[in-house]
Amino acid sequence: MNEQVAKLLAAGLAIGLGAIGPGIGIGLVGLGGTQATGRNPEAAGTVLTNMILAIAFAEAVAIYALVIALILIFVA
Repeated sequence: MNEQVAKLLAAGLAIGLGAIGPGIGIGLVGLGGTQATGRNPEAAGTVLTNMILAIAFAEAVAIYALVIALILIFVA
């Protein structure tokens, strides 16, 4: 296995494994948000605000994984 193949494999693993956690996390946040809104429709605005904030934090982890993958491809 040459160096280019190793770089691409490492980058693929980095973004693949780095996107699994945020994907599951965003799904669970959406599930909790819809359940909370269904149980208490009056608090939908507060629930939506907190849900969007939590989704943004989870998405940041996937962006970090993407940055690592790009560094592995183009810099390393």
